[in-house]
Amino acid sequence: MNDLTIIYEDNHIIVVLKPQGVPTCGDESGDDSLLEAVRRYVKVTYEKPGNVYIGLIHRLDRPTGGVMVFAKTSKAASRLAEQMRGGDFEKKYFAVLVGAPKEKKATVVNYLKKNPVNNMVYICPQTTDGAKMASLEYTIMEEKGGCSLADIKLHTGRTHQIRVQMAGLGSPVYGDMRYGGESAKKGNLALWAYSLSFTHPVTKERMRFMAEPPRDASPWKHFDLSKAFDL
Repeated sequence: MNDLTIIYEDNHIIVVLKPQGVPTCGDESGDDSLLEAVRRYVKVTYEKPGNVYIGLIHRLDRPTGGVMVFAKTSKAASRLAEQMRGGDFEKKYFAVLVGAPKEKKATVVNYLKKNPVNNMVYICPQTTDGAKMASLEYTIMEEKGGCSLADIKLHTGRTHQIRVQMAGLGSPVYGDMRYGGESAKKGNLALWAYSLSFTHPVTKERMRFMAEPPRDASPWKHFDLSKAFDL
């Protein structure tokens, strides 16, 4: 985490690339987090004394990599959080799925509930106490070798949402042993936040940041990412 990959930075926000396997923020593991790495970078680079404010706007699961934005001021954090609540914060992912859903393009709506004991999320009836609506849309871009490349746009940001909903369709994310079981195939979780769009909290400019998955790594290397990425 000493090699922070910065995609964009100004006085209000900093957009970085989250590596796979790194927690977004501190957890019970005690491992170094992306949030702390960003905080260290700002403190050292700009020689800031005392505690440095970095606002956590959204999260990616530890095994998921891709684009993230952090706020450098409380005002920016508040405005970005408001965009998330209002649906103006657009997140898109690539996922390699085991098999392929029956429909090549669809919107999926489920109700999810998290079990805090085992940190698992389950699809449940709408009437279940504590259930939260989860919605996404996906398009299958390519199929090869018993797997498929999906472009996924989140409408909501529930914990483990893509992993749970894709497994619910019978096509778990490659490498997701938690929700896909033995059918998921062993390997790194093939889920990548490739695109992030939002309105700049101060300038009001619409911004979009993109980052490719590790195209030389399996299973990404089996798909034509250059074609899929040009969206």
